[in-house]
Amino acid sequence: MFDNREKTDLNKLGEFGLIQHLTQSVEISQPTTVKGIGDDAAVLDFSGKKTLISTDLLLEGIHFDLRYVPLKHLGYKAVQVNLSDIYAMNGIASQITFSIGLSSKFPLEAVEEIYEGALIACKKFNVDLIGGDTSASAQGLVLSVTSIGYADEQNITYRSTAREGDLLCVSGDLGGAYVGLQLLEREKQIFLENPNIQPDLEGKDYIVERQLKPEARKDIIELLEALHVKPTAMIDVSDGLASEILHICKDSNVGCKLYEEKIPIDPMTYETARDFGLDPTVCALSGGEDYELLFTIPQSDYDKIKGQLDITVIGHITEPEAGRLMISKSGNVHEITAQGWNAFKK
Repeated sequence: MFDNREKTDLNKLGEFGLIQHLTQSVEISQPTTVKGIGDDAAVLDFSGKKTLISTDLLLEGIHFDLRYVPLKHLGYKAVQVNLSDIYAMNGIASQITFSIGLSSKFPLEAVEEIYEGALIACKKFNVDLIGGDTSASAQGLVLSVTSIGYADEQNITYRSTAREGDLLCVSGDLGGAYVGLQLLEREKQIFLENPNIQPDLEGKDYIVERQLKPEARKDIIELLEALHVKPTAMIDVSDGLASEILHICKDSNVGCKLYEEKIPIDPMTYETARDFGLDPTVCALSGGEDYELLFTIPQSDYDKIKGQLDITVIGHITEPEAGRLMISKSGNVHEITAQGWNAFKK
């Protein structure tokens, strides 16, 4: 987890010294940030825009395993998975707060790596780090990120506004993060049985990165705006495609038809899933952590997105009485069921 360099005990700094040390290089770039770190609260000014806020909590042993997750990647991922929620509302992310709870086993250098990853994400997605907290933790490493953004009221997109006849679309490809996790878990088990064996991840960079360093789809929000397409409903794919489709259908009181052959799956994801004896479609439907955007658009907007390589039409919205169905590659009809991530499953 850490290298062999000399470590700095956090007790030497104390909480306030740690915060000052970690935030001394934080720069403010957003015009909506009036006051960032350095006072009792941050001050923001969105000039009449609607404010969007989302919070995520990541727990060691539940959401990540430090035996194969690099700390810098963890900081990066913690930020971007939270920003994904703002983009899923068709908003612009502008600020975050970043809080961390950790035990005495973590030296200063380890905390620096986590924050370095977080600041890399902030710079890439053009958001300001404006606050947070640090605390001792007796239960392992805990990260909590709150993202703040804004949008014009008429541009905000909810899960509850899909309409009958809309096209069901998704960005990117699906299932890669879950298959990447299976690969990392396999290599962890091999290492635990024989620490002399080095991990064999050669040629699998794409799916490993999909798990360790996913990318929020800010670019899709920018693309849709450039194409003059406003989704009628939207959600990010954090818990698996099936779960997210059912969220939209339930909240919008609609049905849907999803076509298995249309679900975008990268060849590496497909082949590796087969190597593990897994059905690639099930990985896409139930795997989660892809952080792509699932959205609906009017049929009249189809010509605007046609030919966009990073957007795939995978089905359409129906009346609620028609059910929530997937048409398999062989033409069989299956009811869509959610078997994705459950944080409280034992």
